Amino acid sequence: MDLGRVFEVFRALDREGVRYVLIGGAALNLHGLARATQDLDLFLDARPENVERLKAALRSVFADPEIDDISAEDLAGDYPTVRYAPPQDPFVIDLIARLGDRFRFEDLEAEERLVEGVRVRVASPRTLYLLKKDTVRPIDQADAEALRRRFGLGEP
Repeated sequence: MDLGRVFEVFRALDREGVRYVLIGGAALNLHGLARATQDLDLFLDARPENVERLKAALRSVFADPEIDDISAEDLAGDYPTVRYAPPQDPFVIDLIARLGDRFRFEDLEAEERLVEGVRVRVASPRTLYLLKKDTVRPIDQADAEALRRRFGLGEP
């Protein structure tokens, strides 16, 4: 993943006032747990005005008319995840508005971090642990265990 591109996205999200929380592998890295990742996972406030701010932020980084296809309706629907991948660019962003009935944007604890001079809203270690601990993916289970050990979360 191109870190320059990552920071362009974070600067644009901040500039546009997008309400998001970084989760996934990139969030683990910001908490000091090294984890390879191929994408950014952003948990979003799916209200239409926030999705419009998101689209403005993405348009400022990527010259891609398909950004206009991202909709609040999709993010509020039965499958509240949109994968955005700009053409001819290996960069991928997963936009998540809800995880089942268990997690909504309002349920997430987040911390604001200044990284390379850019403000990033990242899920707290506790939130990341809760998001990952009961999934079936082995990588998520390993992440949850690493979070548990590093931050003293959950049961041993």
